[in-house]
Parts: sequence; structure tokens; C-alpha cells
Amino acid sequence: MAFRHSAKHSLAVGACARWRGVEHIPWLYDGLMSLADGLGFVRWRQALVWTARGRTLEVGCGTGRNLPLYPSRVSVIGLDPDPQSLARAQRRAPHIPLVAAQVEALPFRAGTFDTVVSSLVFCSVEDPAQGLREIRRVLRAEGRLLMLEHVRSSRPFWAKLQDRIQPLWTYVSGGCRPNRETETAVAAAGFRIDPSDREATDVLRRFGAHPISSEGTPRNEFGASVLQRP
Repeated sequence: MAFRHSAKHSLAVGACARWRGVEHIPWLYDGLMSLADGLGFVRWRQALVWTARGRTLEVGCGTGRNLPLYPSRVSVIGLDPDPQSLARAQRRAPHIPLVAAQVEALPFRAGTFDTVVSSLVFCSVEDPAQGLREIRRVLRAEGRLLMLEHVRSSRPFWAKLQDRIQPLWTYVSGGCRPNRETETAVAAAGFRIDPSDREATDVLRRFGAHPISSEGTPRNEFGASVLQRP
């Protein structure tokens, strides 16, 4: 199955073409991720995708390392701005439809998905606030956002070091910003993070989040507001 280009993917392709850092060299990125997975990172991937349900969109799917890990009950679509990464993802998971597009301009109608998954993506998104708005738009009212992201360290020394190395790191990697506070950005974008589905280290976060309704509460799978116990 060939992957599909959205009408708005050309800007993303142009951005990749300007500087192909590590993130945009699929064989190199895949090799580094294979080492990380071998050292235990694959457990985080498995925990991330296992709670996906229904129609699921994985944004920034890259070379598709998560795609074979989804449970069979889930209907998955993968999305990434880099066609070369998508070609590798296609070989890894030929049964999953793929779309070339940016998370800031998702080519889907509002309320399309039950689950949106993001894995090591928002460190590199050019406009994180817009990307999160788009995710919120395409999620159903009772949907869930599942994220696995590295973030700014909670330790002052390491956080300052991340700030210092960020320009060079971003250049070499092809876009990654190691000092982003993505979990905070998700809460600011109108999501409520579920404390019962959250795992954290100093610089790594895995969590589930629900879009907050206009009444100020997340909704359950039946569309009813979920009241928080005191």
C-alpha cells in the first residue's frame, strides 16, 4: 500500500530538504532507535500504544517503529512529514495506511479519531501550540491523547545544560529541542492529564490526556462529563 500525500505536505518536505539532520536520515535514526529499544526503551513504546482504542492516528510516526506494536483491536493511520521516513515505515508495517503531512495542518475532519498518539515528536514540531490545537480538533469529545516525549529536566543543572546545548543539538538533530516543556504545553492546550496513566523520569514522560470540554471537564467514552473526585 503506497502512502498518501496530503495537499498541505509540501511545506514539510521543503523544511526537511533544507537540512537533513539525524531525524531526517531514516537509516541513521532507525539505527540509533534500535540501540535505545535494545536498552529498554521499547517497554515505553509498548506501554504507550497498548491503551490506544478505536480509530487511532499516530502523528510523527517516522520510520514506523511503533506501528507493529499496536493491538489488533486498533485501526491505525500513520502520519509524518518526511516521505523517506514513511517509505521505511511502509516496509515495516505494510498493512497500515500512511499520510505525508504536518501535525500543524492535519488533513482530517474534526472529531475523526478516538485516539491520537505522539512519540518523541513534539520536541521537533515547529509550532507546538498549533499542533496541539489540531490534535484537539481531530479528536472526538471523549477521545484520548497518548504521548511519550522527552522534556526539560526538572534538575536545575541539567536544565541549564539543555538550554546551552539546544541550538547545536537542534541543528545536528534536524529540529529536536531538548529543553521543551511539552507536558506543560499539553495542559495549556486544553487537555487534562490523567495521573493514573502517567509515568515519568527526570527527562521522559509518558501520559494519557483527555480534551477538556466547554464545561471544563473531560468526557468519558459515552460523551458524558467526567467529574473529578475531591
